[in-house]
Amino acid sequence: MEPIIAPADFSLFGFIPTVIFSFLIPVVGVGCFAYIMARRVAPLVKAAPDNRFDQIPQRIIAVIKLWLLQWRQPRYMVAGVLHIMIFAGFLVLSIRSTQLVILGVSSNFAIPGFDTIIGDIYNVFKDYAATMVLVACIIAAYRRAIVKPARYAVPEKYGHDHTAEAIFVLGLISTLMISESLFEASELAASGHEKFLAPLSLVWFEHLLLSGASQGTLQAIHIAAYYVHDITFFFFLCFLPMGKHFHVITSVFNVFFMRMKKGNTKPVRHDITDAQLDDLESFGVKKIEDFTWKHMLDFYSCADCGRCSDQCPANTVGRPLSPRFITIKGRDKLFANYPLRGAFAESKPLIGDIYEEDEIWSCTTCGACEQECPLGIEYIDKIVDLRRAMVDEGMVPQSLQKPLSALEKRGNAWGKMEKKRAEWAQEEAFAAQCQVKILDGKKETADTLYFVDSISSYDDRMQDLARATARILCAAGTDFGVLGKEEKDSGNEVRRFGEEMLFQSLKEHNIEAILNSGAKHIVTADPHAFNAIKNDYHNDELPDIEHLAQYVARKIKSGEIRLKDVEDSSKVYTYHDPCYLGRHNEVYDDPRDAMDAIPGLKRVEMIKSRDRSFCCSGGGLMLFYEPEEEERMAVLRVKMAAEAGANVIVTACPFCLVNMEDAIKVAQMEDTMEAIDFSELIARHLDA
Repeated sequence: MEPIIAPADFSLFGFIPTVIFSFLIPVVGVGCFAYIMARRVAPLVKAAPDNRFDQIPQRIIAVIKLWLLQWRQPRYMVAGVLHIMIFAGFLVLSIRSTQLVILGVSSNFAIPGFDTIIGDIYNVFKDYAATMVLVACIIAAYRRAIVKPARYAVPEKYGHDHTAEAIFVLGLISTLMISESLFEASELAASGHEKFLAPLSLVWFEHLLLSGASQGTLQAIHIAAYYVHDITFFFFLCFLPMGKHFHVITSVFNVFFMRMKKGNTKPVRHDITDAQLDDLESFGVKKIEDFTWKHMLDFYSCADCGRCSDQCPANTVGRPLSPRFITIKGRDKLFANYPLRGAFAESKPLIGDIYEEDEIWSCTTCGACEQECPLGIEYIDKIVDLRRAMVDEGMVPQSLQKPLSALEKRGNAWGKMEKKRAEWAQEEAFAAQCQVKILDGKKETADTLYFVDSISSYDDRMQDLARATARILCAAGTDFGVLGKEEKDSGNEVRRFGEEMLFQSLKEHNIEAILNSGAKHIVTADPHAFNAIKNDYHNDELPDIEHLAQYVARKIKSGEIRLKDVEDSSKVYTYHDPCYLGRHNEVYDDPRDAMDAIPGLKRVEMIKSRDRSFCCSGGGLMLFYEPEEEERMAVLRVKMAAEAGANVIVTACPFCLVNMEDAIKVAQMEDTMEAIDFSELIARHLDA
């Protein structure tokens, strides 16, 4: 059989060279794409600065792990596997797509090395990749249009859903797969050359269907398949920046520039120091251009997969917050203010325009959304920046005004006297067993500082945790003391609620007090204090800090702490991971190891644990905030513990304990469930 004519050598109607179209299609496609991208980049140029060019090796590793290997995708197994199939197929077929564009103007073009056995091997992989992508697209379209997972739904207040766009894009991808295979199958059927075809692949099936076609039919199919693929390819390229599929282009950059450190919060601005904050006329994000360029890139990179909102505890209990739409509304705002044609629009204040006050205050900063996002999108820093702007404008919820004022005046949200901060240590029965030094760096010094923080210093119930912690330190023979009246609130929640200047004041005071104490090590039983000192204070002179769970696990391994048999072997314990100990600082094993060291203790895991732990909404000032919600987060958490078969919830955070104990009462489970702190559990089982 005669070989059919390649696209570069074919002529329409016998006199119009198709090579003209082969040249014009990519030129016009690339030109349109360059124009669209220039308009999309415009707001990033006007955005606030953001230093993301540090830690290059770690960023490269993140790209390999999260982007190339799609590390987080299987956390939602079905959708994740489908995405990996399509993504992997695209990577394999990218070489072929590049080759096809050039074949349109040069019929003899071959990628260097691909005219050998390497090319034959690649063709097999390519054919199976195209088949895999087509199958994945069909299944994904079925799930989107028929199954409709709940996390894809769009509440009426947020507008229409994106199912139509998703189906359309899946159709474009399927068209690319079918046309590429048809281009090759028609050539092989016409030439009659013996060539190995990957069995049961898409090109294998198409070759089978075309085996009896005439030479003229095969020639027409060959040319048509080529130009369908070429036009679809460049149309798809230009369509991507129009909506949620922009992430196909931006995701690799978004992952590269993602935050490398956990637990910390971004400074007010990256281009000034803390000492220059007084010179700022305005704080936080008030209009869209106040976001950093990385946060705008986040908006562009959202795949609208709904994983963030599906894991968000605020969204679960019906608070007016969905992280997914924080991002989508931001992207839509950028598209509206920076259209592809015409002048750029003047920005309006974001609060009241696209975001609502309650929506932004509803976030507990637990980090579940960021932990889940496969593309490294950041939410907490955006929320904090929006809060900074609201605080700057005086838009602070009524329920938070009193504790914030007390923090400014007394250094604690309860408004109690500074001199009463260490009164918990004077309880008669406790003082007879354990002496607590008050460190001033002169008369009293110690190797270890126990940073108590406000809630354990002033709340009557939480003072039991302070005493339990001190008993553990005494039992291990640690030379320790507390700052007493010189200690102020760590400021972890103050910063995350947007009161930056108050946080700076608390931070500076505590740093000076810690350094003056002369302590060489810090221990705290409060994850919020642990996080603030470790990740937000940014002072290299400060001693290393440990959470009590880390300290206990270390002392158990060294033999300095010994634990006796469990008090009640009939009880079943479960551990609740506090957000600021777990997700924000990745301390998961130490508290579990310490619990498991108690002989006879039975421990079970809740369905949501470790990096998928469910926030209790106890973080700092959230105890004072009064959100609208259908059910309390902590009540849901208590129910999870019961479903796991536990009757004792152990947590390692005083704020979590407040909420858990209250939730047990609300759920009317006092007879079947109890909550205790990690410090109390260990103190009860110390082997004298």
